[in-house]
Amino acid sequence: MTRRLVDIVVSAAALVLCSPLLLAAMLAIRSESDGAAIYRQRRVGRGGREFDMLKLRTMVEGAEGMGAGLAVNEGDWRITRVGALLRRTSLDELPNLINVLRGEMSLIGPRPTIPQQVARYTPRQRRRLEVRPGITGWAQVNGRAALSWGERIELDIYYIEHRSLRLDLEILRRTPALVFGGGGIYKGESGGWEGEL
Repeated sequence: MTRRLVDIVVSAAALVLCSPLLLAAMLAIRSESDGAAIYRQRRVGRGGREFDMLKLRTMVEGAEGMGAGLAVNEGDWRITRVGALLRRTSLDELPNLINVLRGEMSLIGPRPTIPQQVARYTPRQRRRLEVRPGITGWAQVNGRAALSWGERIELDIYYIEHRSLRLDLEILRRTPALVFGGGGIYKGESGGWEGEL
């Protein structure tokens, strides 16, 4: 209950404070390319329940059906100029705060994945579904998409097995450097999952 209360208070306050920035980003997206400024993608949350995760659109409309599909790497021609900036600063994740308010996500936890990924989980990997997915998490602050898929899952399981206020505070301490540094947002040569966005 305490964790959920913190999620509600912090996400609501962050949405109010960031609303001018969010509006400016949405206008910039619409001015550069056609399509909705908010991108919805089906993800899997706690207990295997699916929900629509909200993000600012960083690619051309209909990008999932073009080029490499769900796989995205640095220099992808589908990423818009505004989108590249939003990805580098992680501002594209701001609408995730709405998912937190709805109770579909938490501020801290494993990043939510798509149903195709969850369908390939081993019984151990399904432990990621024991908690609400998060905006930031242990795997995020330890390498993000640059990590191999197996490494990311193991870090998430470590978090679930050792979840505590101390670990949450450590994740929050590391998150600003991750956001402003822009590291690990693309999988590169060895990171990520073959079908990951």
